[in-house]
This record gives sequence, C-alpha cells and structure tokens, in this order.
Amino acid sequence: MKIVWEKEILAKDIKISPRPIWKCRSCPAYAKNPSCPPYTPSWKETKELMKHYEKTLLIKFEVDPEKFDDEKREVLTYLLNREQELFKNGNFYALAFFPGDCNYCKECEFKKTKKCKIPTKVRFSIDGVGIELSSIVNLNFSESVLYGLILID
Repeated sequence: MKIVWEKEILAKDIKISPRPIWKCRSCPAYAKNPSCPPYTPSWKETKELMKHYEKTLLIKFEVDPEKFDDEKREVLTYLLNREQELFKNGNFYALAFFPGDCNYCKECEFKKTKKCKIPTKVRFSIDGVGIELSSIVNLNFSESVLYGLILID
C-alpha cells in the first residue's frame, strides 16, 4: 500500500445522494458487513451530518491487486490511525470512512453471527452512506487505487 496523496476538500463540495446506496445493492457484501447498507446511516443522515463539517481529508492509496485484501487492511488501519491523530490534535469529531466494505478481520464474525468482534474499529463505507466519490475525484477504473475520507471539522 502506498499513499499517493492527501487533499483537503471542503465538505460543501461533496455530493450526497441515494445513488451510491442503490449501487451498493448489487455488491456481494450487501447486508453482510457492518460497514455497508443496510447497517449504515441513511444518505439523508449523512447529508445532515456533513452540514456540521467544513473540511474533509481525501486520501488516495495505491494498492497491489495481487495483495488486495492485506493492503486494504493496511489502508483501513491507516485511516483509523489518521482519525485518531486528528482527534488528538483537537479535531474531536474527526470521523473516517472506509473504501467499500470492511475487511479489517481476516475472518469476519459479523458474516456468521451479525456481531462484530471489534465494533470500535469499523467505519462506514463511503458509498454506503451516500457519498458520491465522483463528485470530488476523477475516478479512473484502470488504476488500482482506494480512496479514504475523513471528516475533520
């Protein structure tokens, strides 16, 4: 996993709608993951939440497709650590969003029992809460990249 860049984005520039959530319904992780719908806040709740933030931090990660699961876990760990760092620096409401479904654990207990072993580490999927990533970044599907988002203040 390699960090390509980190950019501050104004919260008001992020489009939130039901479209990403509808797209989630065709994903194999739909309803099987605590970070994905239907276990996420609604897009309307996200829209309301975003009104209370001025800035966000968008992070682009390059990942090796042959080591995808392990590198995605590194991305999730980085996002959680960055969120904690921002919190310690006075951004008490810093909140990270994961790129897609959570695969933090190699064996997901939630898929079997609907109970997460480490709920304090799960963050909602960017798409799963209605954030249109394409409203803030030019998506190029020929790249092997993931995007993380952290609400700052």
